[in-house]
Amino acid sequence: MLSYSNYLYENYPFLMRYFESGINNSDKNIAHCILFYGNDIQAQYELALEIARMLNCTGTHTTECNCLNCNWIRENKHPAVLTISKVDNKPSDDTSKTVISIDQARMIKNDLLITSEYHRVLIFCDKDKDGNVCGLNETNFQEPTANALLKTFEEPPHRTSFFFLTNDKTDMLSTIISRAQCFFVPSKKEESRDFSLVKEVLDDYLELDRNEVLTMNDKLLELCKEVDPREVFTQAQNYLEGMIKSNIYNSHLKMKLIHDIRALETAKKQLQLNMNIQTIIENLAFELVLK
Repeated sequence: MLSYSNYLYENYPFLMRYFESGINNSDKNIAHCILFYGNDIQAQYELALEIARMLNCTGTHTTECNCLNCNWIRENKHPAVLTISKVDNKPSDDTSKTVISIDQARMIKNDLLITSEYHRVLIFCDKDKDGNVCGLNETNFQEPTANALLKTFEEPPHRTSFFFLTNDKTDMLSTIISRAQCFFVPSKKEESRDFSLVKEVLDDYLELDRNEVLTMNDKLLELCKEVDPREVFTQAQNYLEGMIKSNIYNSHLKMKLIHDIRALETAKKQLQLNMNIQTIIENLAFELVLK
């Protein structure tokens, strides 16, 4: 079985060689603000941790190194490699639960005033209700919090790096994008193209008229009560992508299907934000039937 580090080198050779070259430079010549974007947020997170490991390694500087820093980072226990999310590394009196807060920003700035023997790495991301790593957006990483940290991002303390993880660059504030070096991280996950769960619901959806939007709403809502909504939305996207391939020369239909795929992607993002599922489905049914 591939080790954690070797897996990343095999699947992301350009990125790993790029950062390895910069880190091995005598000046550790990599950007202090790095933005990863793409559908596989977990892969982005693992890449950020591996770069943090390379920055802090005090041993053999190989993928197999077992120095204290490398082991700490592999176990996600390093005192200077921190995950910053709406649930991670918050002040004890911070009651916010849906955003990276201004209180967190203040805490980060104060903590960075203290010198450290390590190369500090702060990984900004979101978490879902099950603790899975998710992407940043303007809802969970809002402008006041970002503005409170902009000076720190522009002029960070020595040996400090910031990582931002997101699905799409358009989900991020422009003030962050302009200060970060951006890298697309392609998904290497084996993604199912199955759409068996949604086929019956979507088979004739293009023929529905305005007074049937509630019918679509009820069918989708019932399905999402039986199955994880994320799987429902993914299978619906698979179904529509198949329709695009079957209607490659019908430009009008393609535009409609692309719109609907984007509506499903929006529904996924709303789900990550813990929006009420009934509201998500109502919005989605409106987009599928009436747009």
